[in-house]
Amino acid sequence: MFSRFKKPDVQPKQPIATAVGSGAPTTRVGAVPAPKVSLATRPVVPVANASEIAATDKERKRKEKISELKVELHKRLLESLNLAALESASENNLKTEIADITSEALNEMSVAINASDRAILNQELYDEVMGLGPLEPLLKDESVNDILVNGPRRIFVERKGKLELTDITFKDERHLLRIIDKIVSAVGRRVDESNPYCDARLADGSRFNCMVPPVAVDGSLVSIRKFKKEKLRIDDLIKFGAFTEEMAAYLQAAVSCRLNIIVSGGTGSGKTTTLNALSSFIDNDERVLTIEDTAELQLQQVHVGRMESRPANVEGKGAVTQRDCLRNALRMRPDRIIVGETRGEEVIDMLQAMNTGHDGSMTTIHANSARDGISRLENMVAMAGIEMPLKAVRSQIAAAVNLIVQISRLQDGSRRMVSITEITGMEGEVISMQEVFRYERLGVEPSGKIIGRYNATGVRSHYSERFRQWGFDLPPSLYEPIV
Repeated sequence: MFSRFKKPDVQPKQPIATAVGSGAPTTRVGAVPAPKVSLATRPVVPVANASEIAATDKERKRKEKISELKVELHKRLLESLNLAALESASENNLKTEIADITSEALNEMSVAINASDRAILNQELYDEVMGLGPLEPLLKDESVNDILVNGPRRIFVERKGKLELTDITFKDERHLLRIIDKIVSAVGRRVDESNPYCDARLADGSRFNCMVPPVAVDGSLVSIRKFKKEKLRIDDLIKFGAFTEEMAAYLQAAVSCRLNIIVSGGTGSGKTTTLNALSSFIDNDERVLTIEDTAELQLQQVHVGRMESRPANVEGKGAVTQRDCLRNALRMRPDRIIVGETRGEEVIDMLQAMNTGHDGSMTTIHANSARDGISRLENMVAMAGIEMPLKAVRSQIAAAVNLIVQISRLQDGSRRMVSITEITGMEGEVISMQEVFRYERLGVEPSGKIIGRYNATGVRSHYSERFRQWGFDLPPSLYEPIV
């Protein structure tokens, strides 16, 4: 059966002389004896296990068969089902209808499959009709944080900060494009050759981004940042080691005393999660307005107004930017304004809001350190097209921003609050800053896990008097470093 693994039959060219009756090994006359090879130095050649190869081949053929059946049955379902009535149909009734149509079609095709494969086929067909096809099981998997699609054949997921390749695939590029179109059309957007990329939000709140050919060379690219149904609280983040109880007490005082806070970090470092956690310290009697490109914040306060920007329509009109939302928010009597991410010209309005009575506002930016965050704010002001002297820009930033919380994702996938830095004012033309808490890396375990600790810098908070006036008299021991 496995002929390609059999050794070829080699016929000797010369007869071999054999000593009759002796048990000694035989050699060809005149041949040079082969050198002896020690067992210790002999290379180990892995031998393929025939049963494992057969099982793998059988499983591959089974999946191919189910995939081919699914394509054919999906066509029949679209012809048989009343698509207009699907919205009002219950899940159980629809699954029963799909199972009946599938069973009838299999009988007509004279195809017999076992009960487990039939159940898998019925579920996948349901996901194709009502869900997002092959992506549906990954969206339901609570251990998956991100779903990354690199063409129809390579789907990666992130679990516990690490990427891994899955065995889930699409039928072809057309299948993947159909799922993409299903997602973007549900939120009134489009994606095609003239508009090859799109940001959207899934029904459960997950963030969706796609880029299709010809911009995506090897097949459509899709990234989904999954929406957490249960948002992480401060206690959860402390338990996971994102920061310490002392840092949480300091942040509670900072938020409650209405300091303007910027959460800084790289992509996927946990900025939005941290911003959600910090918002839990806001009192329920405050009016909070949130502004985002894609709504992700999950504030639990009573008085929250949520706004989301909107791209232009097919005619290139109707766009609503974050800056438009922010300008309008200033007329809606907010106590605090929370911008999901500041990345452009809206930074001018954000700084003005922080400087004109909207204390306690918060936002996130992409930066690798607190000092880089200040530089990025300066660059965004320049991007807005407003010609201001650098000293005036820095003065406005120093007056508006009180605290920068730096988040980082380490090499082992863990997310840490690596620094809490206060902005204390201006010294000449330079913004003065002081670090209050930091994360110190001590080493790496053999497994690759980062060993470290959180430590105070020994610098007393610049806002200690403000904390005391607001009823948060933090003990001096909070700022004492661990020796």
